[in-house]
Amino acid sequence: MRDVLGIAQANRHTADRIAAALLAADTRFGRTPDGRWMLAAPPPDASPALEDCKFAVVDVETTGVRAFRGDRIMEIAVVRLDGTVAFHSLVNPGIPIPEFVAGLTGIDARMVRNAPPFEEIVDRLLIALEGCVFVAHNARFDWAFVSTEIERACGLLLQGPRVCTVRLARKLLPDLPRRNLDTVSYHFGIEIEGRHRATPDAVAAAKCLAKLLRLAQGNGARTLNDL
Repeated sequence: MRDVLGIAQANRHTADRIAAALLAADTRFGRTPDGRWMLAAPPPDASPALEDCKFAVVDVETTGVRAFRGDRIMEIAVVRLDGTVAFHSLVNPGIPIPEFVAGLTGIDARMVRNAPPFEEIVDRLLIALEGCVFVAHNARFDWAFVSTEIERACGLLLQGPRVCTVRLARKLLPDLPRRNLDTVSYHFGIEIEGRHRATPDAVAAAKCLAKLLRLAQGNGARTLNDL
């Protein structure tokens, strides 16, 4: 009530009654047993068939691992399931690139000096992501950075379904010793040309996703919810 409607002094009882009046009759919302309002889960038959899904496989290279504590994206790529690159850009992060990160990725201050800041690429990135299932190898990491940068750049909250190829590999390839991108790619005979750069990593992840989807479908997955 405070943040959305601007009713700063509403007590809990009053706020609860207002929320109920606004949301209770709307089937798009539901309520948890402890009283919190949330978006209602779609019915099982609302999940799209896997063959109808568009997948956007995302990889980011970043200045560090803390999306919510100031680290920034310095390269991003979005790749389709067939390996087509839908979007790619270096990004000027606006902060120094640590020496270790520059050594790992090959991306240094000189490379990004004339690259656009994130707010200049965000519109094209959103077009590449629109209507797609967000996929990444360790999706929590990439989603955290992409959603944080989008909110910072234009105030929008990134929403939509996510698929993590690490989690899929954990389910579908239980005998692998590790589920990092190198191991999963090697298992499928996929070569990564230019490791720790956004486009080659995203292309490899897309190829892994295609293999994992076939395994999942062989195990009976038909819809995105099944996956």
